[in-house]
Amino acid sequence: MSLHFSWSRLSDFSTRDFYEIVKAREAVFVVEQQCAYQEVDELDPLAWHLTATVDGQLAAYIRVVGPGDKFAEPSIGRVMTLKAFRDHQYGRALMSEAIRFTEQTYPGLGIKIGAQYYLKVFYESLGFQAVSEPYDEDGILHIDMVKPAIGS
Repeated sequence: MSLHFSWSRLSDFSTRDFYEIVKAREAVFVVEQQCAYQEVDELDPLAWHLTATVDGQLAAYIRVVGPGDKFAEPSIGRVMTLKAFRDHQYGRALMSEAIRFTEQTYPGLGIKIGAQYYLKVFYESLGFQAVSEPYDEDGILHIDMVKPAIGS
């Protein structure tokens, strides 16, 4: 099973495609993580959306928000792999593609994330460094991390 990546803006999605993304994000972030919060937000229309499919089925998803929209730096967020597709290292492939795209689209700015704390070591393995103390966000421990700009 191999991943097929596709970058889109919100306006590029059909209603059905965006419905599938929202359904998946809610399944992971609201239901699985038992976290009641506004999952679809004002950043969705501004973001680049990366879908990863396997045999035409949504397997993983991520979004990239431009500089100044959430943080001063561009930001990667809503990182998720659907339950049926876990244990295939798709998260690493997904993040690697998001980092590549973000560094190419917004060169020289670095990347900032608000990571779930339990994934700190994973994000460090991708070049991110902690820049905050752990904090509670919607009942889940998070930490801000930055991947410095290439060459800095």
